[in-house]
Amino acid sequence: MRRFTLLTAALAALAAPAPGLSQSVQQTFEQIDQLQETAPALQRAMNLARNTAVTLNGGLTKWSPASCMFSSGASGGSCLVQSDSQGFLFRFNGGTPGWQQLGNPPTTTTEILISPDGRT
Repeated sequence: MRRFTLLTAALAALAAPAPGLSQSVQQTFEQIDQLQETAPALQRAMNLARNTAVTLNGGLTKWSPASCMFSSGASGGSCLVQSDSQGFLFRFNGGTPGWQQLGNPPTTTTEILISPDGRT
């Protein structure tokens, strides 16, 4: 039982923020909460922007978006140029299928603003 008490006390000491760091720890928790709230909307927005651009540019047999539009995660990739109360703004290149893998230049640049909830 004594080992358990010592271990508990040691863990409590490690978990307590150092003086002056409690503000940044709280800010980190707030950033994590914000990311957890916005991540699903961002993923929906990326999917909608990519699919809309493919449709507008003639379909996948004629046009393919830049690889940044296939990235996943909370960052949104390098194609996400703005994220605010207006929504998610994506700007990305595209071209004939395989253009990026072959090292060819893009033929179009698409810019799409998606709503903050990622649905329109």
